[in-house]
Amino acid sequence: MQKVFNLLGATAFLMSGAMAVGSAVLYTRIPSITKHFMGELQTELTKIVTDMVPAVDDVMPELPSATGPAIETPKLPF
Repeated sequence: MQKVFNLLGATAFLMSGAMAVGSAVLYTRIPSITKHFMGELQTELTKIVTDMVPAVDDVMPELPSATGPAIETPKLPF
C-alpha cells in the first residue's frame, strides 16, 4: 500500500511541475500568440471591408463638373 501512495505522490508532483512549466511557457508566448491572432483578424477584416467598398461607390452621388460664381465679401466703410 505504501508503494501505491508513493506512486500517487510522485505522479501528483510531476503533474504539478508540468502545469507550472506549461504555464510559464504559455505566459512567455502570449505576445506572439496575440500578434498572430491580430494579424489573422486584420486580414479577415480587410477582406470584409474590401467586399463592402463597391457597394459604397454605387451610392455616392456624382461630383459636379462646374461650380457657381465666386462669393465676394462686402467692402468695409473705413
